[in-house]
Amino acid sequence: MNRCRSPYVGITVLTVSVFLLLLIFPAVLSPFRPIPTQISDADEIDDLALLIRASDAGSSHLSTSSRKNKIAFLFLTNSDLHFALLWQKFFRNRRSLFNIYVHADPTVNITRSDGVFDGRFIPSKVTARASPTLISAARRLLARALLDDPANAYFALLSQYCIPLHSFDYVYGSLFTNPKFDLSDASQSTSHGVRLSYRSYIEILDKSKNLWKRYKARGRYAMLPEVTFDQFRVGSQFFVLTRQHALTVVKDRRLWRKFRLPCYGEHCYPEEHYFPTLLSMEDPNGCTHYTLTRVNWTGSISGHPHTYGPAEVSPELIQELRLSNNSGSYLFARKFSPESLNLLMKIADKVIFRD
Repeated sequence: MNRCRSPYVGITVLTVSVFLLLLIFPAVLSPFRPIPTQISDADEIDDLALLIRASDAGSSHLSTSSRKNKIAFLFLTNSDLHFALLWQKFFRNRRSLFNIYVHADPTVNITRSDGVFDGRFIPSKVTARASPTLISAARRLLARALLDDPANAYFALLSQYCIPLHSFDYVYGSLFTNPKFDLSDASQSTSHGVRLSYRSYIEILDKSKNLWKRYKARGRYAMLPEVTFDQFRVGSQFFVLTRQHALTVVKDRRLWRKFRLPCYGEHCYPEEHYFPTLLSMEDPNGCTHYTLTRVNWTGSISGHPHTYGPAEVSPELIQELRLSNNSGSYLFARKFSPESLNLLMKIADKVIFRD
């Protein structure tokens, strides 16, 4: 009798074991499950209407003779703006030279702080890591900034964990007037202190670890014919785009149809693929192919870079993070823990904002 029941006991044990594995260790199997796009048809239609409006209105730009160019700072966040106090010190007394736009995940309780961020939150939608929703969020920020002010000439995408590495004047001068800042462009020229041509600071790499796995994350042939493997690029999620390239992004429909497809596997980071690929295909010479945001990938965990804590904050760290082989300096850095704010504030005036 017991021998007859033993197969059923074995099956029962196996079933329970599989159930517990799925319940307790979902992370073990998650890399092999599709990551949902989390973009509903309603959201897509709503975004399309915004992008069309920005495409139509964004081509206008005030000349430098009539008004100063501005930098649009685009903050993409799913938590509080941990370094709001530091950024407020950075923006102090420069109100006519910048605009701020914040895309905050509506499912997260985020403090609408006073100061320079007050009233700067745009209508936002849910975002999820390793999904096209981060591309959509960046496109919404670019579209809102294009519509809001024709003086916005550069568009800097940042996260809540980013900090400035220099004063506002240094950042502004580096982007608009310093003819020696971009070390990769020997043809820069200026007239009366104004640079005559501008390039976007976005990392664009055609050689990277796991490039093929990233390309086929949606399926071996899913990107064809719009994007061949030879055209596929990767790069940093954070960038500084010219107005021309911001328009290129909001006008795009062709590549977006491919990059909004759900990903499979552990190499799905659409926000690191879409922007480099699009701009490399549209205007490679108009891009520097490097980013101005310093990130430390040493000892990265699950795709997250090294996070600097209070014990690491020092004047020496700021000097180290500024060093760049491609430009006069990195302008921003990530990723810093919220607990490091107090120490950053202590060295802000004497180190960070002293260029």
